[in-house]
Amino acid sequence: MGKIAFIFPGQGAQSVGMGKDVYEHSAVGKEVYDRFDEIIGRKLTNVCFNGPEEDLKQTINTQPAILATSLALLEVLKEKTDITPDFVAGHSLGEYGALYTAGVLSLDDTIKAIAKRAELMSLAKSGSMAAVLGLSQDVLEEIISGVDGVVSIANYNTPEQLVITGEEQAVSKVSKLASEKGAKRVIPLAVSGAFHSALMKPAGEEFASFVKTLKFNDASIPVVTNVDAHETIKGSEFEEKMPRQIYSSVYWTQIIQHMMSQGVDTMIEIGPGSVLMGLNRKISRDIKTYSVSNLEAVEKTVNELTLRV
Repeated sequence: MGKIAFIFPGQGAQSVGMGKDVYEHSAVGKEVYDRFDEIIGRKLTNVCFNGPEEDLKQTINTQPAILATSLALLEVLKEKTDITPDFVAGHSLGEYGALYTAGVLSLDDTIKAIAKRAELMSLAKSGSMAAVLGLSQDVLEEIISGVDGVVSIANYNTPEQLVITGEEQAVSKVSKLASEKGAKRVIPLAVSGAFHSALMKPAGEEFASFVKTLKFNDASIPVVTNVDAHETIKGSEFEEKMPRQIYSSVYWTQIIQHMMSQGVDTMIEIGPGSVLMGLNRKISRDIKTYSVSNLEAVEKTVNELTLRV
């Protein structure tokens, strides 16, 4: 077996009831959830475990709920095995799981950061997003360059799945042209704003002021960051990149390709759902991805990895 990476999912991975088994049957998992409730100042666990779905889908709840579930599962995994990843990464909000794993932020500061990020992003009510399937990056970038208004690629999820973001009219125009140029499907996304676009820059700038209140450590494990797909170690670089991440593209395909180029052949997705496992399959068939989304999956993954070693 080659090198191992831990990866953490982003918005869209949530489901009502996620992590309830961890909360009820793991002391270390419960501790994480309780700390989220305490620092955020409301019963996030109730929304997480009981919904309703409409409440869980609200960005202000979704982001901390997914991260709480991811970190609770991480602590359970750490309790069951001494596997240390060679790299860590996360998709959008999932990057905060990577920062915590690498020791860049304490648990308390990680919670404060995701709560503030979710609050600022939930206030962004303008713009829209759409997933473009089956069209090359080059063709989509060419279309975007010819359209007036704010529009850009938010997520490079796979070579065949790109997400566009920006002003509603510009996104609509690019969507229409993408279909005409041969995209298999263009799917408008149900989001409250144009995440990872220039429209989010004011939120990013406000977040930049907030992150100055946090303590950043150098990473003990290289974090391959969203904004550039580069390995990052220095605490000061994370402080600069975190606000930018709100309005910059998520280079997920490039992150996975970079880790593979460094010898990673095994990835463990830690958090609700298995979205990243699905993306990884479309990026490369050479990656073995395990999805750790509940207690049963933790046990299964630990057993399989023990057999592989």
